Formats: sequence, structure tokens, C-alpha cells
Amino acid sequence: MALSATIYKFDIDLSNMDRNRYESVSQHIAQHPSETLERMVLRLLAYCANMHDQLSFTKGLSSDTEPDLWQKSYSGEIELWIELGLPDIKRIKKAASLAKQVKLYVYGGQGVEQWWKLVQKDCKKFNNVDVYRFDQAAVSQFAKQIERSMRLSVMIQDSLITFSWDAQMLEFPLEVIHDHDQ
Repeated sequence: MALSATIYKFDIDLSNMDRNRYESVSQHIAQHPSETLERMVLRLLAYCANMHDQLSFTKGLSSDTEPDLWQKSYSGEIELWIELGLPDIKRIKKAASLAKQVKLYVYGGQGVEQWWKLVQKDCKKFNNVDVYRFDQAAVSQFAKQIERSMRLSVMIQDSLITFSWDAQMLEFPLEVIHDHDQ
């Protein structure tokens, strides 16, 4: 018998000072049976950092043809492809050719530096690929406190995402590893 996904519900009050975006949304996130809580937290962070009416979660780990999140235009074009983890260069090339913009949110401790050494040269050839990393300690700390239903106040300013819930607060610094504009 196959294991089923665990559903988490987040009521999010977002204040994104960097993008002048302020809204409240309710989002259900399915945690794949083989997905860690830390990875699911990264999907939530990527969603909050890029929140848009057309941004949606995909099949994720259940599909190798879709990213973790994407934003499609009304005509079906992929405007934003968001990938988590340490994708190989073949997958990055595919994303760069299919989407107007690609954002990679990497994680994995020491493995990130090794991965970046392998793909850096190729990634810099693309004019639509950006690479980011959230602070792993903060991600792990939030994963230990996560509940199946949460109300989060999310503030984003100067590439720092702050989650507030109940009487708690946690900051997630976002490191830019590669910005295609620079």
C-alpha cells in the first residue's frame, strides 16, 4: 500500500517590502511521504518569497518533468520555474529553456559548495537563472516547530524573511549565490 501525503495548512499574512506586495492567503501544502520537513519548509519559503496570483505548487517529487513551484501565464507559458535541491546541469538547462526565469533554492550543507563548483560555469551562461540558499539552521529550527495548521505573519525586507506565529519569531536570511543580472 502506498503512503499518502501529509497536508499542512498555512494562513499567511504577507508583507513583502522588497516587492511592494501585501496580501493574505491560505495555502495547503502536501508533504510527499519521502520528503523531509526541512524540504517542505523550503518550498513554503520559496512560495512566500515569490508569491504571485499565478504561482502554484506542482507534483514536485512525484514528477521529474515539473519543478517544485511554477508560475504560468494565462496562455500557459512558464514565467517562473522554481527548483529546490541540487539539480544537475541537464535539469537546469531544461528549466532555462522552458521558463522566462529560473530560481534555484539550494540546500544540503557542504554539498552545496561542491555542487556549485560543478555547475557554476554553465549556470553563468544562462541569462535567466538565479541561485539562492536559505540559512539551514533556521530552516531546521522551524521544521521542529511546525504544526499541521498554522497562521503565519511573513515579512520580507532586504532578502530577509521573518516568520511570526503565536508568540514566536524566526528569521530566514537568504544568501544570493548567483544573480544573473550581476
